[in-house]
Amino acid sequence: MQQQALSIEQVSALPECCICLDEFTSPASLPCGHRFCLECIGEYWRIHEACQCPLCKAVFPIRPRLKTHSTAQPQGPAAPLKAGEVPCDLCPSKRPAVKSCLVCLASYCGDHLEPHYQDEELGRHLLISVVKNLEDSVCSLHGKQLERFCRSDQTCVCAMCAQTEHRGHHIISIGNEAAKKKVRLKRRRMKLQRMIDERLTEVKKLELSRCLHSAF
Repeated sequence: MQQQALSIEQVSALPECCICLDEFTSPASLPCGHRFCLECIGEYWRIHEACQCPLCKAVFPIRPRLKTHSTAQPQGPAAPLKAGEVPCDLCPSKRPAVKSCLVCLASYCGDHLEPHYQDEELGRHLLISVVKNLEDSVCSLHGKQLERFCRSDQTCVCAMCAQTEHRGHHIISIGNEAAKKKVRLKRRRMKLQRMIDERLTEVKKLELSRCLHSAF
């Protein structure tokens, strides 16, 4: 049991997130002491539908407030947006958005996206890659609610769009698209969990090897 605890702590102490296997981005500490990228643990909890540490399996009945450790340097004036970038809907300086929310119908930069990983209610919202027209819930052409999703063009459309500009395209409801993405995210979670387990096994082997060498 002691060997396993050492292995988990060694994995958590690595300079990279055990979920994305990359350097920490906005590292967040859980009450159990283990650290992950804020986005990674937020997505993990939303997909898993339970607040649990991927390493030690500690379960938190109430979503804890994550303690973040900013590694970013103070930002200067925002640079002009590049071609294809979408501005954050909350930034006065219009920094580029990194995610769009299908529930809020808004796009957010990394700083303004944080509440979607911290708040229990916002944590249930479906976040997707930035989509340009999510800032409007009403079709600019027909004045109708954007309640459908065109998979051919990867954009939200209204009922009139589905019969005109997007006629013949693969059109489904936003709810169905969200459900499909949720299934894909669950599969990704299972893959990430397997990768975490494999890393734990590797660390255990390294620790055992060190112990054997020190014995000689």
